[in-house]
Amino acid sequence: MASIPRLRTAAARTLARGCVIPAQPLALTAERVLDARRQRALTRYYLDAGAGGLAVGVHTTQFEIRDPEHALLEPVLSLAADEVRARGDDGLVLIAGVAGETKQAVAEAELARSVGYDAVLVSPRVPGATEQTLLERARAVGEVLPLVGFYLQTAIGGPTLTRDFWREFASIPSVVAVKAAPFDRYRTLELVRGIAESGRSDEIALYTGNDDAIVADLLSEFHVESPDGARTLRFVGGLLGQWAVGTRAAVRLLERANRAAAGDLEALHELARQSVDVTDLNQAVFDPGHDFAGVIAGVHELLRQQGLLEGIWCLNPDEGLSPGQAEEIERVRHTYPELNDDDFVAQNLDRWLREDPS
Repeated sequence: MASIPRLRTAAARTLARGCVIPAQPLALTAERVLDARRQRALTRYYLDAGAGGLAVGVHTTQFEIRDPEHALLEPVLSLAADEVRARGDDGLVLIAGVAGETKQAVAEAELARSVGYDAVLVSPRVPGATEQTLLERARAVGEVLPLVGFYLQTAIGGPTLTRDFWREFASIPSVVAVKAAPFDRYRTLELVRGIAESGRSDEIALYTGNDDAIVADLLSEFHVESPDGARTLRFVGGLLGQWAVGTRAAVRLLERANRAAAGDLEALHELARQSVDVTDLNQAVFDPGHDFAGVIAGVHELLRQQGLLEGIWCLNPDEGLSPGQAEEIERVRHTYPELNDDDFVAQNLDRWLREDPS
């Protein structure tokens, strides 16, 4: 029987305690070639902002990095890992996205392990896959590295997954966390109930990926049944494309949510005030009005306006902003300055862009 891969002790503590994990974008030149200097600058921004880890090679990084004509998966994973190693902080968690059918996903997990990643986020976007084949793939990948589950919204290719699926998925011994991102309250609840029914909820950290309900998720208590009786589960952090922008503000928001959960009424009141503001910022960046067509370009545009990216280029030349989206992003940047990190980025940008940022 294969041994169960384990997280490093410090990384396990960070993941279990809860933290901000940005889903890292891809920095490209106008020729749609990797811009390594700005890719490193993004990682430096996230780490200086207080992120507890990074998710790389995920949807926000663009699935096309795996295409043979680009072959960017290994370079992008390595750039982030190099920056994290340079920090010398054992508590930082590196999560690599893996995609495709079992053979491809296992190979990507092996690559991630070879360059120093702690865990893998398994994308459920596999054309024609059933819940059973997704579980079989997860078990195979989970023999390589610890697993982070992922409930991806249907608008960008995710399947609808049942409570039975999540109960079986959470029963895989190498599962250490789950990202809930169906953008649907009912499906989020079914995910949490499935994990509780697995009997492993004490071993699995819940992370919100519901960019349209970040504050609601962080404040919610899920009263669910487990084999050991009634349990109350909470989201401990977020692994979010939304937190690829305004990362320092996100760290403060999570800290405020933790205080509110501990009974701080002032923190609770402040979060209630900010909840809709966060959603308004997200709608500008993620473009739900056009079925999320501009979601990746929207993240790029806010970073471009701040100077972290030179342009909004995507590997797919047909992918870009929707009509009016740039103006919406400009609006929310000025409406909610406390959520977007403009001053923090401006103060540190030149240092992040230097080859040696010390």
